[in-house]
Amino acid sequence: MNMLSNFENDPKQKLMIVGAPIEEGAGRLGALMGPAALRTAGLIRTLEEMGHPVDDHGDLRLPQTLPAVAPVAGLAHHIEKIAAWSRMLCVETYEAMKDGSFPVILGGDHSLSMGSVGGIARYCQENNRELFVLWLDAHSDFNTPATSPSGNMHGMSAALLCNEPGLEGVFGDEPHGLIKPENLHLFGIRSIDTVERKLLRERGIDVIDMRQIDEFGVAKLMRRIIERVQKANGILHVSFDVDFIDPSLAPGVGTTVPGGATYREAHLVMEMLHDSGVVGSLDIVELNPFLDDRGKSAMLLVDLVASLFGRQIYERPAVSDQSATALNT
Repeated sequence: MNMLSNFENDPKQKLMIVGAPIEEGAGRLGALMGPAALRTAGLIRTLEEMGHPVDDHGDLRLPQTLPAVAPVAGLAHHIEKIAAWSRMLCVETYEAMKDGSFPVILGGDHSLSMGSVGGIARYCQENNRELFVLWLDAHSDFNTPATSPSGNMHGMSAALLCNEPGLEGVFGDEPHGLIKPENLHLFGIRSIDTVERKLLRERGIDVIDMRQIDEFGVAKLMRRIIERVQKANGILHVSFDVDFIDPSLAPGVGTTVPGGATYREAHLVMEMLHDSGVVGSLDIVELNPFLDDRGKSAMLLVDLVASLFGRQIYERPAVSDQSATALNT
């Protein structure tokens, strides 16, 4: 089946849910409980009540035998486990896209995006579709084993996907795709390591930090990304890290950075993405229930995902009608 990846044309498209209880890529334990917390907070029920057919595949489990990965130059903790997760997730998202489903990956730390996006990128390459990635995050995640000060692989996922050297052994012989550096949009950034900053400039990555959001607003900056994807007839993958949101609203994450997106900014991002019809896949990463406040972060995430899949405060006219109305006022 050919995946159209357009909710404007197929508003009740089948969703494929996969849990990736991975915490080996992070510096703090607890993210493995993220998928369970999202289900407990009502994610599946909410999507079904909105009319979306949901196929919940449950949580993946690491195989007993981990793949052998060649030694890397630098620090990359638990690379064998990350490689196993990446290869499994790559297969899951690729098969979901082939089946015409919208893959939603519940994490788990951000290293899972190596696999989830790798499978989606493979599908896009085979079907001549341009893949773009919106990385909603406080961090740029563009370290490599040679540059990482911690060796935590959740800080290397964007770099691997843009084919930075040092992590070639993660996928082994598993077919996977990569993304063009210019197609990666880092949004909401407010913490970048020194060497990362140099790499981001050299690779031409689109970095939208909180200063830009403060100055120009979410709507203008999101519209620029959406229009670029639409012009290319592309597919947009959304990788949503909990720490994109201000920690006063979502404390359940191990890498909090003050000054994140507000409640309305986060919802506006999701609402605009839904209206655009270009989103084809989603990661929800870094939820750590051990650090949360009575499920506060998980429940907010469920509300935000509902906005991405079409929940509205009030039914709005079609985009063309809105534009005409705006021009006449």
